[in-house]
Amino acid sequence: MWCRRLACLLGLPCWQSRRAGHGSLGLPHSTRTVPTAAARCHHTAPESLSCAWQLHGDHLELRYANTLMRFDFVWLRDHCRSASCYNAKTNQRSLDTASVDLGIKPKAVRVDETTLFLTWPDGHVTRYGLEWLVKNSYEGQKQRVMHPRILWNAEIYRQAQVPSVDCRSFLETDEGLKEFLQNFLLYGIAFVENVTPTKEDTQILAERISLIRETIYGRMWYFTSDFSRGDTAYTKLALDRHTDTTYFQEPCGIQVFHCLKHEGTGGRTLLVDGFYAAEQVLRQAPDQFELLSKVPLKHEYVENVGDCHNHMIGVGPVLNVYPWNNELYLIRYNNYDRAVINTVPYDVVHRWYTAHRTLTAELRRPENELWVKLKPGKALFIDNWRVLHGREAFTGYRQLCGCYLTRDDVLNTARLLGLQA
Repeated sequence: MWCRRLACLLGLPCWQSRRAGHGSLGLPHSTRTVPTAAARCHHTAPESLSCAWQLHGDHLELRYANTLMRFDFVWLRDHCRSASCYNAKTNQRSLDTASVDLGIKPKAVRVDETTLFLTWPDGHVTRYGLEWLVKNSYEGQKQRVMHPRILWNAEIYRQAQVPSVDCRSFLETDEGLKEFLQNFLLYGIAFVENVTPTKEDTQILAERISLIRETIYGRMWYFTSDFSRGDTAYTKLALDRHTDTTYFQEPCGIQVFHCLKHEGTGGRTLLVDGFYAAEQVLRQAPDQFELLSKVPLKHEYVENVGDCHNHMIGVGPVLNVYPWNNELYLIRYNNYDRAVINTVPYDVVHRWYTAHRTLTAELRRPENELWVKLKPGKALFIDNWRVLHGREAFTGYRQLCGCYLTRDDVLNTARLLGLQA
């Protein structure tokens, strides 16, 4: 058994149960006082999942459900879910973490088929479900993704035949809302059909899933080619793929577009899954992916048009990943708004440009481009942390309305409907 082999390698004494439901030396489970002079090893073997643990000088090592986990003793005391340590009604910690002795060690340890029991020097008993420990351990989190996704290029998305959700179903039923949010979480884009083409009705749509994030552009905005703002978007020119508000320290999470009117030609919307492109970089050139995830850059927005005077600066790498599992959660890509690169030493700059070129080549592959013609009545929601958007040049009068949504509120709505977000 793993426990016995590990003990032998370490030169430590080890006890192993004979059958499921028995503790050390085959006796029924009971709390054991743990000697402090040497680490001790214990093993139980329920019918479905084996569990083995070993006590070290500053942590507990536990194997369960094919996961080897290590828990610091202070962590184990700090996360106690007993009534005196944790308020189950508010889901908040009651224990004062700063009061925990940093040199604390359990006086006794016991494990049965489902639960770990720890007795502390003051007699307090902490209980942890083994499944809870797997889910919440560092090692368990490394094996999980925070946000399940389906990465796509144009063909993958078309073949998936992701349905749009009808406006009435979206607004009036949890089923319609859940279907919409599931599509959005998986693909980073989602459509609502049969929306009355007004700014007011678009606002009602947006507020179904989130608070509207007010920015320097206001809450709900109209979007025309009158150059009323100091931004290329307020023209008839083509826009290359990009994410919005890269010059915010926290870029806006979701963008809503609704074309209210277009009397002219062109103006198709371009959508590219930035995570799909980044995944190709990771596979082909992992060192370049790592560089793009670690080098901080500035993005800047300077505006002096009419009454609009703004100077925004956001700092962060192009690719942002969770450090424990390397899962990508945010791409900050906008060649229009990238500021002077003065946060990177000279001996790194050229390698960064090479990595940036590799990512750009993936983002610009024609097979990765999904072109959509926005029409009155069809609202588009875009995950601005994942999907890049752009447009082709157009003629005539084209009016869009839209807004930004707070990402936290959208994910909150999804979780309340039972989705992983």
